[in-house]
Amino acid sequence: MENMIDTSSGSSFVPVEPFEIIVFGGTGDLARRKLLPALYHRYCDGQISDDSRIIGVSRSDYTRSEYHDLITKCYHEFSDDVSFDQNLWSKFLELVYYVKIDVLDNDNWKVLKNNLSSSNELIRIFYLAMPPSMFSKICVKLDKVGLVNEKSRVVLEKPLGTDYESALKINEGVGQVFDENNTYRIDHYLGKETVQNLLVLRFGNILLEPLWSNQAIDYVQITAAESIGVEGRGAYYDNAGALRDMVQNHLLQLLCLTAMEAPASLEADDVRAEKIKVLKALKHITLEDVNQNTVRGQYIGGNKENNIFSDYLTDVGSKESSTETYVAIKAEIENWRWAGVPIYLRTGKRMSSRRSEIVIQFKPVPHSIFGDTPVKPNKLVIRLQPDEAVKLWFEVKEPGAGGMRLKTLPLNLSYADNFTVRYPDAYERLLMDVVRGNLSLFMCRGEVESAWQWVDGILNAWRLSDTSIDKYKAGTEGPDKANDMLSKSNHLWS
Repeated sequence: MENMIDTSSGSSFVPVEPFEIIVFGGTGDLARRKLLPALYHRYCDGQISDDSRIIGVSRSDYTRSEYHDLITKCYHEFSDDVSFDQNLWSKFLELVYYVKIDVLDNDNWKVLKNNLSSSNELIRIFYLAMPPSMFSKICVKLDKVGLVNEKSRVVLEKPLGTDYESALKINEGVGQVFDENNTYRIDHYLGKETVQNLLVLRFGNILLEPLWSNQAIDYVQITAAESIGVEGRGAYYDNAGALRDMVQNHLLQLLCLTAMEAPASLEADDVRAEKIKVLKALKHITLEDVNQNTVRGQYIGGNKENNIFSDYLTDVGSKESSTETYVAIKAEIENWRWAGVPIYLRTGKRMSSRRSEIVIQFKPVPHSIFGDTPVKPNKLVIRLQPDEAVKLWFEVKEPGAGGMRLKTLPLNLSYADNFTVRYPDAYERLLMDVVRGNLSLFMCRGEVESAWQWVDGILNAWRLSDTSIDKYKAGTEGPDKANDMLSKSNHLWS
């Protein structure tokens, strides 16, 4: 049995082998806000040994000391760590190095080689926090200078391409250097505690399994709403849009975990096989039905609680744009379990609140014995953020005399209320899984390509149809047309 480390918080963690991680895009937002803080927290809990090394790579002109100053400033700016330990942070920085490289320059890659360990026994991770167009090029150059060995792994950030063809090209390019078992396509949603708990909820409780089908479920909603706008990502976002940025990866991954059959085990190949089956069973949205089954929106100026928000065009610095910042989709899975169950997907920027959740709306009781008293159907809400929780809504009798009055109340499993210790965030968990060689929470090539094939159908239908971009005020729930899409089936957004 692996040795466990008990932390002062009460959590227990298994130490990982010594490794070196090379973060391309080491001065970017992802590295500064997520990756380096995640590694620091794992170091604080004793999972990362002092024999490990973290190397930031970018073309910015920093010394090692200046790089330390940069990430220290960013940590204090973006972290709410009330228990910050300066001594531990200083020890962590001893693991952190910086190498200046222009990845497009063929002459400076030896600088990186000279800064890496000469040992072939050390796990070596290349984290590509870069535009996807650079993935294949970087992998080829790593191979040419002899930095790839049997213990080398590559982590690819989303988005993996802009359509099926570009994703295929990236996968083939990376695959020339790294085999599939050493390729980690990361989606941080899969590292969230409540997302993983979805597997336990579904397959660890016999209570739910008989109800998890079209026999008892009326419809499903999967929402990833953001209150922020493009926030400095205008150049990227205006070429991507909500469908590419969120639906192709995050929402479809949540859909797979919600709808998949029980895998033979939690081994990566078994889980991935079931997820691919879901993606292949998704009914393609065509030119004939795209206007009935999709809604596109773009936010305009608005205000909420005395906060004034600018419109999308102002945020991206453009006079015109047909890029969607909101998308709602009525999807269908054509198999025995889910036939006839609408699965509504929606995501948007500048919505009324930040939240990600899965809602399982059950069918009403077949017959009410309570006369004119309305009986609301049961509902299971799996909240991923900001307040991680699982709520099951029941009908109960309201106390008191004078007749039968029903009240809808939740059984509430709140992570904050039930688990007082700090548990690792998504990137912490996923980074440690890369070191361990655990692929189960990462997307395989087949998943990415199948997802793009379905999304491409929607993109092509939008391109060929007269599907409009409906405007919605910033700080609201999106275009009215999204409500209309559900109301046709007597459904409501949760």
